[in-house]
Amino acid sequence: MVLIFSACSSVYLVQQDDLQKSTEEVYEVDLIKPGDLGYNVPKERTGWNLVWDEDFVGEQVDTTKWTYEINGDGGGNNELQFYIKSPTTSFLRDGKLVIKANKTNYKGKPYTSARLNTKGKMDFKYGRFDIRAKTPVQQGIWPAIWMLPTDYVYGTWPKSGEIDIMETVGNKPSTLHGTLHYGPAWPDNKNIGGTIKLATGTFADEYHVFSCEWEENVIRFYLDDSLYATRTPADLSPHPWPFDQKFHMLLNLAVGGNWPGPPDETTTFPKYMFVDYVRVYERKQ
Repeated sequence: MVLIFSACSSVYLVQQDDLQKSTEEVYEVDLIKPGDLGYNVPKERTGWNLVWDEDFVGEQVDTTKWTYEINGDGGGNNELQFYIKSPTTSFLRDGKLVIKANKTNYKGKPYTSARLNTKGKMDFKYGRFDIRAKTPVQQGIWPAIWMLPTDYVYGTWPKSGEIDIMETVGNKPSTLHGTLHYGPAWPDNKNIGGTIKLATGTFADEYHVFSCEWEENVIRFYLDDSLYATRTPADLSPHPWPFDQKFHMLLNLAVGGNWPGPPDETTTFPKYMFVDYVRVYERKQ
């Protein structure tokens, strides 16, 4: 292995026998610093037992916990990124997961990014979910921390539900959305949830803890331990409550799509989403 330093301190990793290859086959090592300022909580929570903990330590993402999705399907929302497994779109740095969206043409898509999920490796039914993260802003940027059903017992999306613990759209950089998706098939699908707005600043300024308490017949959304929305089966009536089956976690940074719209001339790249930890608790009996 050889380290190559340029005048601007960029770092390149190449194998010895790759030295004669074109520059397109050599990737640049991103030197971004994730930082750590912002809201935080101790691991111990009154009334809850910690049952799954991901601190993103080590040199690489733990693939016994996470699966990389590789697709350019647009998430069903006409998103513009191609999700790939690559050190150009995700890596660990200073105990943080870094998801990076690039303005890079790849297989017909104008952007690359990463999406990870726990499906089949860690599936959940009920609990409290705490995720500490810092998310990017600007037009067309759409980070998300969310959950999908593992077995789709009640049918295809959204009949079996979807739980969005954190979504922000870049042109509303201080507004958080927590949402449940349910009901009949598209285009008659339904959603309900809540929003909260930061008193100052944006979600790109520092870390926040995005939380969801999912119990039988109730789901609550929190920002930095402040409750901002509670939903029960009565809120979904006359549609059934599908949130009584196993779900898995997803982390991703999307670009474009029906909700945020595409990036414009004000949007700069790359964009970064930093995840400090994912913690899952079960209620003490």
